[in-house]
Amino acid sequence: MTDKINQYLDGVFAPYEGTKSVTELKADLLADLQERYRELRAEGKDEATAFELTVDSIGDIEETVQEVTNLSRTLERQVVTRFDASSLEGSDFAGVSARQGRFGASALRGSDFSNADLAGSRFKSSDLKDTNFDGANLTDAVLTTAELKGSTFRRARLVRTDFSMSGLFEVRFEDAALTDVAFRQTDLKRTVFERCTFTGVDFSQSDLRGLVFDGETFTGVKFDQAGLEGMSLRGAILRDCSFRGGWSKKYYKALRTVNFDGARMDKLTYAALKGMGFTPANVIVE
Repeated sequence: MTDKINQYLDGVFAPYEGTKSVTELKADLLADLQERYRELRAEGKDEATAFELTVDSIGDIEETVQEVTNLSRTLERQVVTRFDASSLEGSDFAGVSARQGRFGASALRGSDFSNADLAGSRFKSSDLKDTNFDGANLTDAVLTTAELKGSTFRRARLVRTDFSMSGLFEVRFEDAALTDVAFRQTDLKRTVFERCTFTGVDFSQSDLRGLVFDGETFTGVKFDQAGLEGMSLRGAILRDCSFRGGWSKKYYKALRTVNFDGARMDKLTYAALKGMGFTPANVIVE
């Protein structure tokens, strides 16, 4: 009868074999069932009845096994995607699923992460020069203090992505919707943004001098204490945007050099600019 119990468990666990934690669960459960079967037989139950009662005593084991398997595989994947302080120049990660991956302080120059799922991954202080992130999911990813010179983010999914204090020289963002992305204290003078939308983006204390944002859409964006000399917002749409300069006279002077020709803005954004003593000309207030 012990073999019959074992065969029963083999059938239940068959779809989940190969996961260490499930194998251990199976061994523990088998020992418990065998003990339960012996107790029932000692109480005078015949073999068939004892077996049926033994199996019934474990309830819906399949749901429990599924939960354990999912958890175990998640933990195993986390081990696989830990590449902190690794030398991985020119690596091919195209299309991989590496959620919560750890690539901090790694050498990844020239690597390909196109169309990869990198949600929640961390690349802090890594060398990411000339890296391809086209089409990648970078939701909640952290790329702070990283070197990204020459990298591309075409059609990338950028939600709550943090690029603060990183090197973005000649980095290209194209056809991307940036939502709650952080660029705090970042040099963006030579960064390219083409056909992008900006929602909740934080450019606070960043260098935006000379950047061209013509025709782009900005909603709830912060330009607080940023370097704005020569920035162009011609034909742009601005809704609920913040231009706060604290007590800096330099900031207010730079604000007057921004080209707002043809821009459309809501009344609150327009009023905020006027409140700082600057009335943008040739704008449409809606």
